[in-house]
Amino acid sequence: MPNIFLLYIPPGNTEAVVHYEDTLKKRVSLDRIARFVAPEFRARLSSIFGHSPIAVWGSQAGKGNRSKFERMVPGDDILIVEGDTIKLIGKIAAKVESEPLSRELWRPLTGKGNVDWRLIYFIANSRELNLKFAKFSGLFGYEAGYRLRGFTTVASDRLETFYSRYDDLYSVLVRLQEGKPVAQKAASPFLMTPPPAPDLIELTPDHVDEVLQANIPSDHVRMQWKLARLGLKAGERVWVPVGDQTRLRNAYDFNEFDAEFTAGIDLPHSYVENIDVVWKQEFRIGAAYEIENSTSIYSGLLRFADLNILAPNTLYPMFVVAPQDRKNKLREQLRRPTFKQLELDKKVKFLSYEKVDEIDDFFASSASGLSVDLITGQAEFVT
Repeated sequence: MPNIFLLYIPPGNTEAVVHYEDTLKKRVSLDRIARFVAPEFRARLSSIFGHSPIAVWGSQAGKGNRSKFERMVPGDDILIVEGDTIKLIGKIAAKVESEPLSRELWRPLTGKGNVDWRLIYFIANSRELNLKFAKFSGLFGYEAGYRLRGFTTVASDRLETFYSRYDDLYSVLVRLQEGKPVAQKAASPFLMTPPPAPDLIELTPDHVDEVLQANIPSDHVRMQWKLARLGLKAGERVWVPVGDQTRLRNAYDFNEFDAEFTAGIDLPHSYVENIDVVWKQEFRIGAAYEIENSTSIYSGLLRFADLNILAPNTLYPMFVVAPQDRKNKLREQLRRPTFKQLELDKKVKFLSYEKVDEIDDFFASSASGLSVDLITGQAEFVT
């Protein structure tokens, strides 16, 4: 259960607003940070953020602030609140205490004085919001009119109550901002009825020869490889199940996926690690792909159903990737009562092998314009 830290910026605090613009909105290059931190810490930042600029904020080293700073761990949530409005949400990726880096990043606007924000934290997956803080207060049981001050944290009993009802703070707040309904976790798991047994087919020697000569696994691995490459080009990190990583190495000399799943994702790892391809950032899932070449489409949908039960407010797109001639199979399965109740027909899109090949060909020599949104636009709902 991640901690939630709240940082309050008083309205009209010109210096804080300017610093927010400089180091949270515009962000800071690793080159600017590098000479103020140890080599191993610099390597850690590089492994998280790559060449992307980094959102950075800091606090003064008073006793209360230091106590909270020492409790921070990667994967904790942080909200920046200006006046009565939440301006930004992100995940703590790393932290360091450095007076010299503080002076480099947050110089006094007047050129005078020496305010020291040496308790510095680096924020991953940051997203700007424009949501009234009262919405957050209501979720966590604060009294009406509760006023935030300084640098604080949400008490453990409030965290436990929230996470017993909801899945992911980020998804919940984004849904509230967009005016979408927020779902609570299911009180009990759905009882998944097994798929109907397939019709029995009498095999002839010709059928056996055809099966033995077919290269079914290679189509699955080929799609994993293409989706993994496209993910990297889209600026995402890539995960494939441990059991498939060796196949990708052997078949395509491809090794640019995460070697292990990142701690801090707001889901039990066992429900995510076996999805065929996951595009992700350090602490957030960007997109999930289930490849269904010959296996039952039901099995892939069942994994997506588990994710939706555990995280009903999830925002990332989910795709079933299969040959074009299997689209009707997906349509049939999505009509099953359990999947209809979870509204998977409104959450899971069909992405054909042919479309993946087309996208891969188009971006063979360039990644400009490739994104999760582009993939989503090329996929389709089937019901």
